[in-house]
Amino acid sequence: MSEPGGDGRKPPRAVKPAEDPWARWRRDDSGTGAPESAKPFGAAKVSGVAKVSGAAGRPVREGRSGLEGAEGRPVGKKPALAPSPWKEAPAARPKRSEGPAPRPAPGQSSPPRDVQIIPPAVPGERPREGVRLSKIMAERGLCSRREADAWIERGWVFVDGQRTAELGTRIDPQAEISVSREAQKDQAKQVTILLNKPVGYVSGQPEPGCTPAVTLIDADSQVRTQGDPEFKPWMLRGLAPAGRLDSDSSGLLVFTQDGRVAKLLIGEDGKVEKEYLVRVSGQMVANGLSLLKHGLELDGKALKPARVKQLNEDQLHFILQEGKKRQIRRMCELVGLKVTGLKRVRIGRVMLGDLPPGKWRFLHEGERF
Repeated sequence: MSEPGGDGRKPPRAVKPAEDPWARWRRDDSGTGAPESAKPFGAAKVSGVAKVSGAAGRPVREGRSGLEGAEGRPVGKKPALAPSPWKEAPAARPKRSEGPAPRPAPGQSSPPRDVQIIPPAVPGERPREGVRLSKIMAERGLCSRREADAWIERGWVFVDGQRTAELGTRIDPQAEISVSREAQKDQAKQVTILLNKPVGYVSGQPEPGCTPAVTLIDADSQVRTQGDPEFKPWMLRGLAPAGRLDSDSSGLLVFTQDGRVAKLLIGEDGKVEKEYLVRVSGQMVANGLSLLKHGLELDGKALKPARVKQLNEDQLHFILQEGKKRQIRRMCELVGLKVTGLKRVRIGRVMLGDLPPGKWRFLHEGERF
């Protein structure tokens, strides 16, 4: 007897509705069809036109444009299916940490997870490699910085026995520096001139209505003594005032080509004394003489102690170790006096002596400031 089915095969085993994974997609007896969200794969509406699935019969996700991805794959995800009764449930994913992940600061991107984040080093000063050779030469009193640069260019300078001919060279501050015979001869030719500056001439840069004192230096105004060289025009080359003397002041003014002399007389750490005779008018305050010696300030800075004495009612004697602009005049104003005349008579151990106004002489070989 044949089995029901007509082809000799056993009829298919009925699947219980509860176990049928496709039951939700099947048409029920009471409705006309599956809901819009449960339409079968293979068709999607785009602008009112049904689109067929792409290559390999794969469906296109509803709501997409229907364009296929690379290699004919549809764009989007399939709707979630009911879990299959024949497959094991996937392993549970690890639980995410609660709360949102920390976000990078504005303008910064998140670094890769496998990169160790190292905070930037604290910025600091770039280490200096030594000190400029010309600066050390000037500090040691070998010459001025300008002279040092000229000697370096000519190859006249040696550092630890090695010739150095490159400008801007930096060296160890403790290095040994020597100069050639050519440099010594060049320095020996440098001149220092002592001028008795009259009133009305300025020591440095020209001022309106005033003439630079250097214009007084020529062959006609030289006071020569035995052994003094004759004036030559080249002696004015590089000649600069070593210190200031106001246009309304007179007396000893030094001009030099020697950077060592300039540093000695006008350097910040200079201790060379300068002596002045000062004529004043007015009535000095009760403790004025004491204040002139020590206790006054100029430009918010205390002045160094000075040696001051009163020669008579209208004349004072000053010995200073500094030379601020119009210092004596401003000091006298602070104690009720007005300067009517000022003459410098000594710088260090060099005296003005009987040098006439407007005349000059060379600093002699044995003279030292």
